Amino acid sequence: MKKIAKFHKVSFDEFEKAWKGEFPEAKEEEIKAVYEELKLPKRATRGSAGYDFYTPFNIILKPGETVKIPTGIRAEMEEGWVLKLYPRSGLGFKFRLQLNNTVGIIDSDYFYSDNEGHIFAKLTNDSKEGKVVCIEKGTGFMQGIFVEYGITVDDDAVEIRNGGFGSTTGQK
Repeated sequence: MKKIAKFHKVSFDEFEKAWKGEFPEAKEEEIKAVYEELKLPKRATRGSAGYDFYTPFNIILKPGETVKIPTGIRAEMEEGWVLKLYPRSGLGFKFRLQLNNTVGIIDSDYFYSDNEGHIFAKLTNDSKEGKVVCIEKGTGFMQGIFVEYGITVDDDAVEIRNGGFGSTTGQK
């Protein structure tokens, strides 16, 4: 196996800003407690391809409900690699829990963005059977897989990223 990446927490300042963006009523001491308890993604077994991302709070989603999660995590990786994010298999299978962008793509240069490469997840309970999704704090809800990629022989990209969603195409 190639060792090409490392997970880090974002700074507390970045995390607090993002958390307040989603949960404006949160107090600084509550946010600090959540930040201190953040767990870096890990593989469950030697044979696992995916690194589990853990929810920083209890999630209860009724059918059709959505939540945006500031994970507090960033991924530093070698150029030529991408981190692809998916819902945990069991949650997708049992509850139709979906990432709103289907598959999250974390490029290697996202680590250096203004938001420190802070990875967010937006989840929707797309249950067609009326099932409520309950995920306890600290439980894996999403998995990330590092994948090597290639580029075309005539590629001439020279722009430098300085943002998150849509920043490479001007769609924000």
